[in-house]
Amino acid sequence: MHCQKSAEAVVATKDRGEGPNDDTESRTTDLVFDRDDRSAVSSGGPAEVSEPAAREPARGVEVGTATVGRTKSEDCAAMERVVERANVWLAYQRVVGNKGAAGVDGVTVAEFKDWLVVHWPSVKKALLEGRYLPRPVRRVDLPKPSGGVRTLGIPTLVDRLIQQALHQVLSPRFEPTFSSHSYGFRPGRSAGQAVKQAQAYIGDGKRWVVDLDLEKFFDRVNHDVLMLRVSRRVHDVRVLKLIRRFLEAGMMQDGLVTARTEGTPQGGPLSPLLSNILLTDLDRELERRGLAFCRYADDCNVYVRSRVAGERVMHGIRTYLEEVLHLRINPAKSAVARPWSRVFLGYSVTTHRHPRLRIAAASVQRLRQRIRDQMRRGRGRSLAHTIEDLNPLLRGWMNYFQHAPSLRTIEVLDEWLRRRLRCLLWRQWKRPVTRARYLRRCGLDATRAWRSAANGRGPWWNAGASHMNAALPTAFFTHMGLASLVATYRRLQCVR
Repeated sequence: MHCQKSAEAVVATKDRGEGPNDDTESRTTDLVFDRDDRSAVSSGGPAEVSEPAAREPARGVEVGTATVGRTKSEDCAAMERVVERANVWLAYQRVVGNKGAAGVDGVTVAEFKDWLVVHWPSVKKALLEGRYLPRPVRRVDLPKPSGGVRTLGIPTLVDRLIQQALHQVLSPRFEPTFSSHSYGFRPGRSAGQAVKQAQAYIGDGKRWVVDLDLEKFFDRVNHDVLMLRVSRRVHDVRVLKLIRRFLEAGMMQDGLVTARTEGTPQGGPLSPLLSNILLTDLDRELERRGLAFCRYADDCNVYVRSRVAGERVMHGIRTYLEEVLHLRINPAKSAVARPWSRVFLGYSVTTHRHPRLRIAAASVQRLRQRIRDQMRRGRGRSLAHTIEDLNPLLRGWMNYFQHAPSLRTIEVLDEWLRRRLRCLLWRQWKRPVTRARYLRRCGLDATRAWRSAANGRGPWWNAGASHMNAALPTAFFTHMGLASLVATYRRLQCVR
């Protein structure tokens, strides 16, 4: 039996490398693929099953609540549910659908299917025997809008597959234990719901906010504290060992691997679930104190009626985080303040008695910067190509901020974007003769076209001038297929 050794013993100790996949060469050679597993990968899906079995939901991929009253043998068979064909196939579809970058082994999404056909049997065997060792993650540093960098750890595709399969089995177990005030990385919950709940708290008279920002949360998660909480609902020693090994997998940068003793780097499918498991204790502590709060991952806002109450809550929660969860609050980004002076998930609120949501100024500036960056790359390309690249960004941004009735802000952004596109065309036309020719094609008379083309002004001035607005009106960009933020917002309001 795999449960002879207690889960607590696994949580409290660190594993040492053992197993057939310690050596990279031994993991990639002398592999035998059984007929069922080969058919599951090479045919594009799981093998056919009988009609009664097809009607029965696959274990480990249910979306419902966790099973109550599991037997000890079922609790100790979590790894079997992780590697079940239906569960792995679903994980494979999600990993491939995300089209992520390759890990340290260099295997790309396009090569992953062929890799699995050859290597999955040995990986599966190592998982079932508790001997699988993850590869190091590839370090990627992304600049933050507020300064500094966000460190991502990109696992190999096979490790992402295993993490996704684990997530699908463990999420139904932990989901019922999460707080109703937690909105991040959970099925059926979103950032929009979090900001609407925050708006309701402010409307109820809680017009002070304790804005909590955890300092480098994903880099400073204590492994022992986290694993203790995982072991409360997971009793399969092999699963606990595997999660611990994922946490302790090294991080590679420039060919050098650095050992990790804390943190759960962002980039793997399992990281959001583990963060919610750890921070559920924070949720329960806030609920025990009777506080009104919203939490989205490591971003937590508590709403109170006075500054004095806010300062008291800040002191108490700081003490709890440091002593119990071994986490620290970032003093530079945390504060007790009025909610309309703070930003929560990209939104802010107005000062009205019944506040309205609005798009934070910082969110608008970030969108403008992303548009500038994309358009710099498009100076040598056609306008149609540039618009095609911009449209997913515009639609995604508007879909996220659809809850804020900030129509004037959106109209100004639309006008600014069209002016940027006119500026792009003016630069591409370069010479006065070429500019005059294109302005005539767009409907201007020859005299006005030549006078406008040779005015000696800069591209940005000309992009906002009357001759460019007459030559390239809003209807021109609509015909070119540019996604209008205003039109997208109105369509989303009709859908809602």
